[in-house]
Amino acid sequence: MDHKDRILIVDDDPDIRQLLVDYLARNGFDAVPAASGRELWQVLNKHAVDLVVLDLMLPDADGLTLCRDLRAKSNLPVLMLTARGEETDRILGIEMGADDYLVKPFSPRELLARIKGILRRTRALPPNLKPDTQRCLVFAGWKLDTATRALTGPDGVVTPLSGAEYRLLRILLDHPNRVLNRDQLVELIHGREAEPYDRAIDVQVSRLRQRLQDDGREARLIKTVRGEGYVLAAAVEGLPSCT
Repeated sequence: MDHKDRILIVDDDPDIRQLLVDYLARNGFDAVPAASGRELWQVLNKHAVDLVVLDLMLPDADGLTLCRDLRAKSNLPVLMLTARGEETDRILGIEMGADDYLVKPFSPRELLARIKGILRRTRALPPNLKPDTQRCLVFAGWKLDTATRALTGPDGVVTPLSGAEYRLLRILLDHPNRVLNRDQLVELIHGREAEPYDRAIDVQVSRLRQRLQDDGREARLIKTVRGEGYVLAAAVEGLPSCT
């Protein structure tokens, strides 16, 4: 029997939950509903889940806090839903570790496309990197294990990465010393066009700089090129193993 990806739909609106569960089921997914933060944890304790669709506003919990708690415990992909569509909400969602966001109202078809895109990007390795020959990427004293997604610092401490942070780092490592603009990064990370004044990439770069201890006033590793974008200013070496 073919494996069906299990999608957890967390929304307090019963009509939206049922609509999305039915639509995803018709399109080959095993969709599980939850109406609150409490039910979210109950489902996760009982079932393996491949992706969480998480509403920002829930009766018993703040979606941003739930996203942060999810990110602290796992690398489970999170698609955030927001009713207001304000830039602040989207930025906060990315800061808490969401992989993408979708503004209500939305069509189930668009949600399906976003889910497929997140799952594809979460599981895919860039085509120019062969995991059997370059499992470990070494740069500026850091090591990234592309199989386990463990980022190890010069001091030997392992730093956790969200799914979006990992993909951003992989993209930069695959294009060292090359300036990538914001539109290119949005497309490569999220598989969609950047929206006007979308600051999600800036937030993700800031978070990744913090992970790399490169968040001072003058970043040395991920540099900002004014008017153009960002560049990873380091040599990258691929090794068969990080050990």
